Amino acid sequence: MSRSRVSVVVLAAVAGMLLAACTGGGEPAGSTIPNLAGIDPAPPPPELDHEAVEAGEAIYGQYCASCHAADLSGQPNWKTPNADGSYPAPPHDASGHTWHHSDQLLTQIVSVGLDVPGTQMPTFGDQLTDAEIGAVIEYLKSSWGPDERAFQWQVTWQESQPDS
Repeated sequence: MSRSRVSVVVLAAVAGMLLAACTGGGEPAGSTIPNLAGIDPAPPPPELDHEAVEAGEAIYGQYCASCHAADLSGQPNWKTPNADGSYPAPPHDASGHTWHHSDQLLTQIVSVGLDVPGTQMPTFGDQLTDAEIGAVIEYLKSSWGPDERAFQWQVTWQESQPDS
């Protein structure tokens, strides 16, 4: 199978897992990490950049904590739509689904948004640089366990691989 065909299959599989994980279904009982069996493993995740984590914490406090909570816990009942059909802000710690998404997608969501029905997420591309958004993402990673970080790195690494 060609590398581009494998990439499409991998992305489709990951998208399906993310959708199932983000909606609360599709994972084996007791598992919190979606299964990536059959996908080329990424190298080990890079060490956290502690300066970026510190900067990201300050930026998160200024721009994100009012909705997603200072402790990254999000709003209550974040998987249940509000009366108007919008969704509460999800947690960004390991209890949420942020770690299911690549750095590239997280940057896009913060910068220009994502066409997701019911989102109340404002965009920050006109207020934050890519480096500042990256620092916030690094801060979020600092709250995840090793399994969540490894999964998120795998998704990020896989998305960054060129098609051949």
